[in-house]
Amino acid sequence: MHGANLGTLLRTCDAAGACLAVPRLPWVPEALDRGNTLRRPACVHWVRGPLRWLDQQRAAGTRVLGVELAENAVRLADLPMARRPTVAVLGHERDGIPPEALDLLDAVVEIPMIGTGASLNVAVAGSLVLYKLAGFA
Repeated sequence: MHGANLGTLLRTCDAAGACLAVPRLPWVPEALDRGNTLRRPACVHWVRGPLRWLDQQRAAGTRVLGVELAENAVRLADLPMARRPTVAVLGHERDGIPPEALDLLDAVVEIPMIGTGASLNVAVAGSLVLYKLAGFA
């Protein structure tokens, strides 16, 4: 994920009162610093072992929602506002959510598209879903 995408997602999380969870990969801190234009510290959770973290979130009662094209996906327009803590899992713009993470999802939401692209930019997709979950859209 490009630093600008992390910065956009961080701004969207801040606007919606949410936190950004990011994996502890070597390039992420620098990309986040470069993309962060907020004037005060943002809510960022550093995740070691994303699959284990998602499993722990589910065990704690958090809903885990994937943003992915899938047969059983809920259309974004039909996604209800979050009524309990929710994690939105974003996959790679080209490859999607890794197969090993799909089993950890409680539900999947898709963003319908008319154009020739198969997916939106990850920051755009995440922002749309977050605003819908927050009840802003």
